[in-house]
Amino acid sequence: GKGKSSLDWPTRFEICLGVARGLSYLHEESSIRVVHRDIKASNILLDANLNPKISDFGLAKLYDDQKTHVSTKVAVV
Repeated sequence: GKGKSSLDWPTRFEICLGVARGLSYLHEESSIRVVHRDIKASNILLDANLNPKISDFGLAKLYDDQKTHVSTKVAVV
């Protein structure tokens, strides 16, 4: 909306934990490994209950189970 809402620190902490859980799922638990490569505040959406949802997978990479997601390359947009 147009109004700014102020979030207390416990709520912010829960949002951060939710994002971390989502990334952990994408990296480790999903049958297809997904590396987002563009995590930033504008790519985290909050639902009505302030549950975070990761969005904008435009730079995402898919990896099979045998390859590691660790890379030293820089993604160029």
